[in-house]
Amino acid sequence: MQRGSDRLSRRQDDAMKHQLEGLLRSGHPTRTEEWHDPEPVADDDPELAQGRVPGDAFEALRLELARHLARTPFPAHRGDLLRVLRERHAPDPLTERVEDLPGDRTYRSVQDVAVALHRA
Repeated sequence: MQRGSDRLSRRQDDAMKHQLEGLLRSGHPTRTEEWHDPEPVADDDPELAQGRVPGDAFEALRLELARHLARTPFPAHRGDLLRVLRERHAPDPLTERVEDLPGDRTYRSVQDVAVALHRA
């Protein structure tokens, strides 16, 4: 019996499921040939090795802030932000930039903090 839009037979479907079973269970490649595995990140590219993708400076700043300020209760003042960044071991350059923000201002979200840092 033809199943309509399927390009493979039932036997081929079962064979493909069997081939992928190890990968799905283990979460990493199961092939023995090294050339099948994805290539690792280049050692001489520090931004890619740290998980950063080169691009817009504002977007990179906002993503870095969001990574460290996730689940922070907003609205927050500069002191609250600094406390959270230090507790979560944020990089020193990011903490130093937040220290330069005005202390009397209240920030409603990570976006507000990123905009204020980008303007400064």
